[in-house]
Amino acid sequence: MDMALAVFPSSKSKLRKTQTRSLGETRQHKCGQKHTGKRSFINMNFSLCLRSPIASLLVHFLFVFSTLCSVHSSQFGDHHLVANQTFRPKEELRKLNAIRNRLQRINKPPVKTIQSPDGDIIDCVVSHMQHAFDHPLLKGQKPLDPPERPRGHNQMDDGDLSENFQLWSFSGESCPEGTIPIRRTTEQDMLRATSVRRFGRKKIINRVRRDTSGNGHEHAIGYVTGDQYYGSKASINVWAPLVENPYEFSLSQMWVISGSFGDDLNTIEAGWQVSPELYGDSYPRFFTYWTTDAYQATGCYNLLCSGFVQTNSKIAIGAAISPTSSYSGGQFDISLLIWKVIF
Repeated sequence: MDMALAVFPSSKSKLRKTQTRSLGETRQHKCGQKHTGKRSFINMNFSLCLRSPIASLLVHFLFVFSTLCSVHSSQFGDHHLVANQTFRPKEELRKLNAIRNRLQRINKPPVKTIQSPDGDIIDCVVSHMQHAFDHPLLKGQKPLDPPERPRGHNQMDDGDLSENFQLWSFSGESCPEGTIPIRRTTEQDMLRATSVRRFGRKKIINRVRRDTSGNGHEHAIGYVTGDQYYGSKASINVWAPLVENPYEFSLSQMWVISGSFGDDLNTIEAGWQVSPELYGDSYPRFFTYWTTDAYQATGCYNLLCSGFVQTNSKIAIGAAISPTSSYSGGQFDISLLIWKVIF
């Protein structure tokens, strides 16, 4: 079964700017010498109001002695640190090699690069060079034209709305014709993962549940069953919820499934998520996911594995969404449309 996905914003809200100030403080000592709040242990400026030359000489000797000891200790510590960086365990070297090999498969050579305000790098990659075509069933093929939308859904609900709802596009730059925007995956992204082998995949679930109970996984679900469905559409309010630690996440998504909730579960998922582990920050980001075996060995987030073919040249899967909704303020939605393509 071939499925298609479309996404576009349905409302906008004002952006807020935050200003930060740097405060420097100084302090005045009784001896009349001015000191700043920043101090360095070795390069230390100080004055002593001592009238006794013996006491002054003793203090000076103690200070010189302690400084020499500190420098010796610091040099020894630096040598130890360099040794650790130079002679890494074999396991660590294997991990780094695995990461670099994986990055070479994920990140394809771009024809243009765009720097996003949030720190992301967006690569404009020729469509038929994207990671999807590394899949054995797609090798040597080229992407088809974007599929026609279902009848009655050819136009956006709110008229002439822009697809510029992601931070990277605010600069006004875009990818050339024949290319797609792809968020570049970094070494830091993979080092945050609990497993390099399963990077970009959900954790293996013994049994997928549709209800709201689970081990620490709190969620609410609305669903329909019992008929034949050829697609689904949803408008999802976008927020930037706070997650308490790097391994927590929060999301809102549309979930189209087939099969039972056993090992034959097939899903196509799309929405927004806040996931510091996957992205390294707390921005809400547009994401997709798919699996054909209940998250066991197939599927992944976004374009982090082969299989999902992207045709849109204006939306980067995995990139940050902006603006977002605020309490008692502006509201912002994205509309998602997933439908079955019949050739």
